[in-house]
Amino acid sequence: MPEQLEPGVLMREINDLEGRIGELRQAAAMPDPDLRATLDAALVELELALAALRTIGTVQASGEGRTAAAESERRVLRTVFQDAPVPLFLLDRDASVRRVNRQAATLLGTSPGYVSGKSFTVFCDLPTRAALRSQLAAVVRTGRRRRTQVRFLSRNKPVEAVVTLARVWIRGEPDPMVVVAATPATGRLPAPERPQGRQAEDEAVATVVHRMDVLATASEMLLDEPVFNEPVALRRCARLLAAELADWVFIDVVPDPTAAGSRETELHRQVVMGPGGERAEELTHLLQELDPTPGTLPRSVYAGRQGTLHPHVAELGMLGSLPDGSPVCGAIGATSVLCVPIEDGQTCMGTITITGSGEHGPFDLMDLGVVQRLGRYLALVMRAARLYRRRAEVAESLQASLLPRALPGIPGIEVDARYLAAAHGVEVGGDFYDVFETATGWGFVLGDVCGKGEEAAAVTATARHGIRLLSRWKTEPAEVLTMVNTALLSEDRFVTAVLAGMENLGDGVRITLSTAGHPPAIIIRADGTIRTTSGGGVPLGLFEDFEPAIESVELGEGDTLFLHSDGVLDACDMMRERFGQERLAEILAAGASMPVRDLLLSVERALVDFCDGDLSDDVSILALRVLPQTLN
Repeated sequence: MPEQLEPGVLMREINDLEGRIGELRQAAAMPDPDLRATLDAALVELELALAALRTIGTVQASGEGRTAAAESERRVLRTVFQDAPVPLFLLDRDASVRRVNRQAATLLGTSPGYVSGKSFTVFCDLPTRAALRSQLAAVVRTGRRRRTQVRFLSRNKPVEAVVTLARVWIRGEPDPMVVVAATPATGRLPAPERPQGRQAEDEAVATVVHRMDVLATASEMLLDEPVFNEPVALRRCARLLAAELADWVFIDVVPDPTAAGSRETELHRQVVMGPGGERAEELTHLLQELDPTPGTLPRSVYAGRQGTLHPHVAELGMLGSLPDGSPVCGAIGATSVLCVPIEDGQTCMGTITITGSGEHGPFDLMDLGVVQRLGRYLALVMRAARLYRRRAEVAESLQASLLPRALPGIPGIEVDARYLAAAHGVEVGGDFYDVFETATGWGFVLGDVCGKGEEAAAVTATARHGIRLLSRWKTEPAEVLTMVNTALLSEDRFVTAVLAGMENLGDGVRITLSTAGHPPAIIIRADGTIRTTSGGGVPLGLFEDFEPAIESVELGEGDTLFLHSDGVLDACDMMRERFGQERLAEILAAGASMPVRDLLLSVERALVDFCDGDLSDDVSILALRVLPQTLN
């Protein structure tokens, strides 16, 4: 006769049944599910539901025989736990581990104390957990012994085993308990967690060396970038962890609070890296859009700034849920998880979370320490990158203030200019150019201040605006530069410049060039002929007896005047060969018929390609061309 269930006990049975059915659905939806085991478990659940219904209204059976049997089983159980040569687990009704023997601890590669109190199913791989819970519930409810296959997540690698489940009653306990006897599929128990002698030493040394190698590689990867770049550092860190320690890596970051327009204070997912494969790619896309929600592990680690290790995952929802409601840990097969803060000792900028499937054993304290150290390295790089970015933004704003926002339109003349900042550093460059009206026509200036930074920017502003202002009243470019030289004598920096004054001749223009230690101007005739002016003179701001070089040239229809800074000629390739005058002349000759803007862009592309984007100095170029009369 079946046992009678009190109303409260019956409701508990129903609630437990609903939970297990939900877990079976999740197990069936997992990648490569064990559908046979899931089907068997579902049939067991149907039997339990039927048995529960049949107990309603029945007479409760006598408990005297049960008490005597329980006492007998209790004595047998005590002996078995002391002397049994097989792994044994004693479970409470809810499947939490009450006690294990030494063989069971050896099977899992851990200590008996660590196993006690945890759910028995967390030591098994995810695809078999739901079915195993149903089998355990069936044993508790019916009392019939059952056998099933499981895959234990042992210390070093998973162990296939067959387990026998049996119900026991222990005096003083209100509910029945379950004894689990495990037999590895190989017929032999795994080696003890810590091998003896030389083998133990070799394995310990190999583990330590591997972790040290991970940290050394991380340092090299994160510091290899000459200009700190936060997105690059995050991806490099994730790639290293995915290759060396984890199946999945998640990096969640709080945006830089000092960035323009940023007021975010919550974690946002920046990087997700998985094991590869079509399904993993689909999951990666979903997980990239899944910011950590309140109650998830990354949020709690970020708030508490304390690394957390879960060698055996009991709560599959600790990393949140996918849009369809399924837990992330279940979807990615995570049976071991650790999470650490990304913090530099003052500020917490985010978290690193890694997961494992148990194929190489659960994460341990050494893994936690390695990832914590890596989180510290990453935080320092992020702090430097954010400081660098802020300084770069200031430098860009200041640099922009030193250059004209737009060049004026000049009747009969096509004019354009380009500026390229050096690839390294965040200091304000010293290059400048300008186009402006003069007392007799138009003026064009291009110059370069010695050095970089705020002081150089002040000298740049003085030189540029001084030339522009004085040209309103002085007709000769040489006279303008002489007066600017006097103003710069009190500065600690010198300036090279070339100032061109333009007068309209009707069928062309006359250009009067005044050069102060600057690279000479280049004349590009309409037919592609290249002529370089003589240049010369001394830089501004060095001597009181200043005297610039003076030259006058005439430009006809289609002729172009090209001005440039020394950053063009001094650009170097990987072999430290200079770009030089000859390469520049060839590009200009080939582009003689191009629109002025296209001509400047061709020079820019050639420079960037030549030095592979690694400009060592700022580059400024300016060109003006006499248009045909029909276009005037």
